[in-house]
Amino acid sequence: MTLKIIHRPPSVSDTERPVPRWAMRLAYALPLLLLPSCLWRLPFALHFDMGQVQEGGMPASWVAWVGILYILGLSALSEAIAFLTIGLVRGWGEVAPDWIPILGGRRVRPVAAFGPAALGGLMLTLLFTTVPIGGGRELTFYGVIDTVEYSNAAWETVATVCVTPLAAWGPITLALAIAYYRRRTVAVTENSYRNDL
Repeated sequence: MTLKIIHRPPSVSDTERPVPRWAMRLAYALPLLLLPSCLWRLPFALHFDMGQVQEGGMPASWVAWVGILYILGLSALSEAIAFLTIGLVRGWGEVAPDWIPILGGRRVRPVAAFGPAALGGLMLTLLFTTVPIGGGRELTFYGVIDTVEYSNAAWETVATVCVTPLAAWGPITLALAIAYYRRRTVAVTENSYRNDL
C-alpha cells in the first residue's frame, strides 16, 4: 500500500511539447504563494490595523467603502493574475479556449503570451524589490520609504511571513515566461525543419 500524500501535477498531454516539471510546479504554486498576502490585506478593509502603528484617525465612511472595494479588488486581481500564469504551462496558453469570441480555437503566438508575461514579471520585480538602507528606511523603485512599525514582534513576524513571498512573484513569472517561450519556439523550429525535409 502506498500513501498518496504528495499531489501529482496534472498531465501535460494538452501541450505540444512536455512542460518541465519545475515550471508546472511553480505555476500551480504561485496562486498559493500569493494567498497569504491577499489574506493579510483583508483585515485592513475592516479597519483592523494588524499591529501596525499608524498616526491619524479613522477615515470618513465613504473613504472607508472605497478602501474596502479597493482592498477586495486588489486581492481578487492579484489571485486572478497569478492564476493566468498557469496558462504558460497548460494547453489553453497555446490554443485559445473555444468559449473566447473570435479568438477561440486559434493558436496563441508565443510572443503574444511571452510579451505580457515577461513585461508583467519585470514590473512585479521592480514593484516588490526593496533594499534596506538603514534608519528604518528602504530603497524601492518608486523612491525611499519608511518601514512600517509594529506594536510587537509577533505582528511583525506575521507580516513578514505573509508579505515576503510577494518578492518572488516577479522572478517566478519571468522564469515561467522564458520557459514557455523556449518550449514554444523550439517546437516551431523543429516543425519547420521537418517540413523543409
